[in-house]
Parts: sequence; C-alpha cells; structure tokens
Amino acid sequence: MRLARFAAATAVLAALLIPTTADAASAAEPGDTVTLPVRDALAQLPVRVEDRTGYERSKFRHWIDADKDGCNTRAEVLKAEAVIAPTQGASCMLSGGEWYSPYDDRYIDGPRGLDIDHLVPLAEAWDSGAYAWTAKEREDYANDLGDDRALIAVSAASNRSKADQDPSTWLPPAQGYRCQYVTDWIADKTRWGLSIDATEEAALTEELSRCPNAPITVMTAR
Repeated sequence: MRLARFAAATAVLAALLIPTTADAASAAEPGDTVTLPVRDALAQLPVRVEDRTGYERSKFRHWIDADKDGCNTRAEVLKAEAVIAPTQGASCMLSGGEWYSPYDDRYIDGPRGLDIDHLVPLAEAWDSGAYAWTAKEREDYANDLGDDRALIAVSAASNRSKADQDPSTWLPPAQGYRCQYVTDWIADKTRWGLSIDATEEAALTEELSRCPNAPITVMTAR
C-alpha cells in the first residue's frame, strides 16, 4: 500500500519546513510544492457551477504504459498498493496477491475483484475544468502516478457504487476513512487546479468539521 496516503507525520513535518501563505495554492506554478491546512486548501478552490456538456469518457485516454515497461497504469497501481505482492507474468499479467480496499474496509484476494478508482472521477474533473484542457492534459490526469492520492485500488463494488459522484452524494461506506477521503479529494483538486460547486463545497465543509485540520502537501500539475 503506497505510503504517501497515510504519511500524516511527514505532512506535518513538511508544513513546518515549507513556508506557506493564505493564497499559496492559487499562486503556485506547475511543479511547485504547496503545503497548507486542508481547510485553507478547500477555501482556495474556486466555486463554480458545473457543466457536463460535451463529456465523453474517451476524451480521457487512460491505462497507458507511460514508462514503456510493459505494465499499464492500472497494473502499476495494483503492484504499488498490494498488501501481498501478486505474481507478474507475461505482458504484466498479474495473479494472486492481496489488496486492502479502504472504501469498504475489505481485504480482496486477486486483482479481478478490484477497480482502479480515479479519486476525482473523470466526469467530475470534466465538470470542474478539464473540459478546457488539452487532450494531453486529460491523458496525464487519467494516468496520474505522480501523486498517490489520485488513483486508488478499491473493491469493484465500492467503485461502481461511487461511479461519478462527488462527496455531496457519495462518501465511502467505511466511516473511519471519510476524513482521509475528503482530505485527499481536496488535495487532488488542488493539484490539478479544479473547481468545486456550491453543493460539493458544503458537503466537504461539513465533513471536514469532524476531521483534523491536517496539512496537505501537493505538487501542482498545472
């Protein structure tokens, strides 16, 4: 399981070492690293009406093999997040292994019962600003291995229950994971410069009121 998702202590240390300002995220350039409390990060996300006009999943080319090692993005996430490593065969075919699905607090044997979830779904990203991106930017988003929060191996059942919903209509069934989920959601939207709508903002604010105001560290992607 990738360590960054659970590295709260590292984030706290980063918050002490990296100077921040109230508008750090909004002033950042692509490739900058920003650290700030999650509630401040939420406050900096632009609030806009969302529009799904023109969305097609095919506009986000995904599961590419970016480093040409024979394993596509899906396989890279599965290998990185395995609790017990799978066996890798020809053409990066994975078998065996075990994974933990934090959305529903389950252990899953073998890769077939898993989906790779885009934490902020592709349709939600489109609504929130990706409609204006280039095809290459959407491809980069859909295959984002640069931040461990962006893509997550979860049970197929939980991923399909979530579908393209935002936190105003769906939160993980495992209540103990919800603070992590909304914190990561805000980090992912900060990383990609995406907006939120008013209903989403209200839901995130309500959920964060029950959570620590943990610092998040994000390398901006655009």
